[in-house]
Formats: sequence, C-alpha cells, structure tokens
Amino acid sequence: MAVAGERRGLGPGCGEAPFSPSVLGTREQFGEESMVRLIRWMEKHKIPLDSSVLDIGTGNGVLLVELAKSGYTNLTGIDYSPSAIQLSEQVKEKEGMSNIKFQVEDFLAPSAELSGFQICIDKGTFDAISLNPENAAGKRKEYVRSLCSVLQPEGFFLITSCNWTKEELLDEFREGFEILEELPTPKFCFGGRIGNSVTALVFQRKKVGPCILDRSD
Repeated sequence: MAVAGERRGLGPGCGEAPFSPSVLGTREQFGEESMVRLIRWMEKHKIPLDSSVLDIGTGNGVLLVELAKSGYTNLTGIDYSPSAIQLSEQVKEKEGMSNIKFQVEDFLAPSAELSGFQICIDKGTFDAISLNPENAAGKRKEYVRSLCSVLQPEGFFLITSCNWTKEELLDEFREGFEILEELPTPKFCFGGRIGNSVTALVFQRKKVGPCILDRSD
C-alpha cells in the first residue's frame, strides 16, 4: 500500500515550480474536490435521479445534501459514529432536505435492510479501514464482502482514496468488480516524477459470475 505522502510530495524536475507542502490541500479541500468530481460523473453519465445511492461513511452528510440539491431523491448515508449521524441529521434539517435517510451502520457488518443499491460511494472510508492496526487485510476483505452484499449487479461503486494507487485498488476489488473509468485528479511532481495526490475510480459490479466474497457464497 502506498503512503499518501509519497504521492503528494513536490520537487524540481517536472517543468513546474515546486510548491510548499502547505498548499497541497486540506482535508476540507479534498472533500470538496471529490464531491464535485463524483457529482459531475453522475450527471455526465445521466444517472437517473431516482437511483438508490449509498454514501459509505457519510460523515456530516454534505455529499448527499449536494446530490439532493442536484435532484437526486433516493439517498442513504451510513456511518458507524452516532455523533456523525446526529450531525448529518442537523445538516439535513438546516438545508431542508427531507428525502435523505441517515442511519448508524458498521459497514463491515451491515444490516439486512442495507441492500439493492444502484450506486455506492466511498471517499475515505476504505482508507480508514486500511489503516486499522488490527487485521487490516482481513477488514479490507470484509469491506469487499459487504460491498458485494449491498450493491446490486451492474451497480456502480465510486471510490476516492488518498492511500491507494489505481493498481492497488484494482487488485483489492478484483473479485466481482470491473473498472469502468479513472476520474481525473490533481497531479503533483516529486523528484522529476509525476503522480496523483488522490485516486478516484469507478467500478461496476459484474452482471454474470458470482461475487466471490459475497455473504451468500
């Protein structure tokens, strides 16, 4: 697994002036950029406004609020933190978006009602699970298993990561998923080599063949 800082560093040799680490972007900027990127992809591909969308690790729920503002009507956000869900509910009420559903869920052990989604979105939750000091590899497998159980066949999975390269994510989600598209992300330079600060990919769950890590297998 690559470390985020290894791809964020800047230096001479790329034909552009180096930047100080302070301008590499804050967590808030990362969230805003990834949110705009995901919404643009959904609009570009004319994802129906009534598609069922699951935001995995919704945090303050702002992504779903923005999707609701864009016309999407079937939105669910989950987070393992009750305080995060409480905050999400407050943001929802403030924005007047009654068509968003928030609930406390551990994605590694999702409830039975969490299933049949057409779109699943992750912008940092897989990263957090990957950094778990206790059995990180096992938890990553649990994540893929859960994704197989909640995302319907031919459904889309949009993931944004600061910790994983495209090749690494392709390997992690090789069972039951195929890559559709890599979304453009900011590029930075270090030691004459150009890399991405984040990785953003769109996967599709395969229509035929078993999702090997599915809970039903």
